[in-house]
Amino acid sequence: MKNLELYETESLDHLVWPDDKQVLSSSTSALTVFTDFTMYRPLIIDSSVKAVLLEELMKKAQVRMKLVLDKDRKFIGIVSHNDLSEQHILKKVAHGNSREELLVTDFMTPKSKLKSFDYQQLSQASVGDVIRTLQHNGQQHCLVIDHNTHEIRGLISSTEIARKLGMPLKINSQPSFMQLFNEIEG
Repeated sequence: MKNLELYETESLDHLVWPDDKQVLSSSTSALTVFTDFTMYRPLIIDSSVKAVLLEELMKKAQVRMKLVLDKDRKFIGIVSHNDLSEQHILKKVAHGNSREELLVTDFMTPKSKLKSFDYQQLSQASVGDVIRTLQHNGQQHCLVIDHNTHEIRGLISSTEIARKLGMPLKINSQPSFMQLFNEIEG
């Protein structure tokens, strides 16, 4: 084991900042807006967690989305802060569900309904390509799949892209037939 020396910091007053020379633009590599799970731990939640607890945890941690895992730690879907909105919770309660018994799985988007980018294609794409694809398909989040290894490699978030660009991105979700039907049914 090494003994490390500690130094006085009184004479230091300048912070190091990220290099702003690399300005993000629509022509920048798409990999710059990709959350790579080989470098960053994915934000996960167990499928058996109560929805009200998750809502509280997400607010405290200022997290907008989590990946949902089943009891065997297999990926089964995603849940976003918007999925846990008061409006969505009240709809479930109005259908006879107890607010305290609602689970993450009652609000998540199952993996069968999720869209994804191919990692190899993404590595050849630009930020502009990603934005256009997200906008055209009404996707706030997209998984990134590495088809060579058959793994979920990461995630792209329109919110993260907007933050990095320093400007808002308008992504209108495209409702499915069932969503439209459920809205009409009330």
